Amino acid sequence: MRSRPALFLLLIATAARAGVSEPEGRSPDAFDFMNLLADHGLHPLDDERWNAYGQLTWISSFKPSFNSPYRGQDSLSPNFEHSFTGTATIYLGAKLWHGAELYWVPELVTERPLTHLVGLGGVIQNFELQKGGGATPTVYSSRLYLKQTFNFGGEIQAKDSDPLQLATDYQSRKLTLIAGNFSVLDFFDKNNFSGDLRRQFFNMAFLTYAAYDFAADARGYAWGAVAQLDWDSWTVKIGRATPPVHPNQLPLDFHFWEHYGDQLEVEHTHTIFNRSGAVRVLGFRNQEQMGRFADAITALQNDPTKTAANCPGFSYGNPSTTAPDLCWARKTNIKVGVGINLEQEILDDVGFFARAMYADGNSEVYSFTSSDRSLSFGLMGRGTLWGRRKDFAGVGFGIGWISAVHAQYLNLGGVDGFIGDGKIHRAPESVFEVFYSYKLPKVVWLTADYQFISNPAYNSDRGPVHVFGVRAHAEF
Repeated sequence: MRSRPALFLLLIATAARAGVSEPEGRSPDAFDFMNLLADHGLHPLDDERWNAYGQLTWISSFKPSFNSPYRGQDSLSPNFEHSFTGTATIYLGAKLWHGAELYWVPELVTERPLTHLVGLGGVIQNFELQKGGGATPTVYSSRLYLKQTFNFGGEIQAKDSDPLQLATDYQSRKLTLIAGNFSVLDFFDKNNFSGDLRRQFFNMAFLTYAAYDFAADARGYAWGAVAQLDWDSWTVKIGRATPPVHPNQLPLDFHFWEHYGDQLEVEHTHTIFNRSGAVRVLGFRNQEQMGRFADAITALQNDPTKTAANCPGFSYGNPSTTAPDLCWARKTNIKVGVGINLEQEILDDVGFFARAMYADGNSEVYSFTSSDRSLSFGLMGRGTLWGRRKDFAGVGFGIGWISAVHAQYLNLGGVDGFIGDGKIHRAPESVFEVFYSYKLPKVVWLTADYQFISNPAYNSDRGPVHVFGVRAHAEF
């Protein structure tokens, strides 16, 4: 019997062999089934009634051993480790009536994280990893949502056929309403040079703001609603999503009037010296059943029996009889943050990106990473300069911090979702990443990646960590 990696790579190779020559004037990156139908007069690409796309991605990474004078329950293992993820996704879209579009996305995932996905705070080396996932392939519905658009005038904007996008014409002044099951990142914090990680960077620090604790289940999806108003070069978005019942777990809390994650984003697109760019400002406010670090510490100080080992409810299994635990402090609390997102084209097919976010740092991570403040920036582009426009290359730096009370909680032996070394010398956790993605014939990209991670889990006593990775990605 073939191993899971071999089976997945076989599927990607099969997809590559199934391709045909790219239609002239269509997508510069990959042949797709919609183009084939269009070439035979069976499917209009300017006004689609339906479309279907798919992708296969295999990521394999390993880290050599690194310096570790001590290790806690939720520390990254200092020994050699190998990790992988495999995903297969089908994107289905259909037009229901005038302005209405329905999207459904079934997905398969198989994974093996480093150290059970603990020990890294905001610089998790593979964005595809999910809390609680395993090597056994799992199929689930990642998205099922309805989008209704009301046009108010302005310039005509033609949208090409893509995953999660039917080819159609919109007006530059419009209101779009979305409701259903989706990822908050499908609509908020978009960036052309940092965000499409199946073609770009590997590290989660470049997926979005590391400090953006957007409401989602352990796979990154939620139920909710979004309203988006576009007015020429300005866009305003507001959305509400369902959080999980327990932090970083799959079951969702559908009491959306009591527990929820709200976000508001304002975006402005511009042109500088004939180069396009955008500025986005995003704020989030979560009201969730979460613990504050100070409350967990106070609970233990007031009653020495309220330790991690005696937790009566949901916990991360910390066996310590002296450490505080957030389970003693969980109640309806508020968590807020604000961030800015920049992108700017600087050369043909080359752009700069930057994100920075400040969150309050009082409460535990509920859906994303452990960072309380984060910054990332870098360059990403195609290989146009050396005659390989379908290749991608990038270099980026991401850094995150935790608050003083967060560090105090960890230094007392507490754990917080992804991290817990037993003690800590607080320091910024950072990653430097460089990658090159080589376009093979037909529909496959092969990518080599290197990441240098310092102060894993915001702890200067451990590390640095070197991570080497490869990715095979196919689109059809």
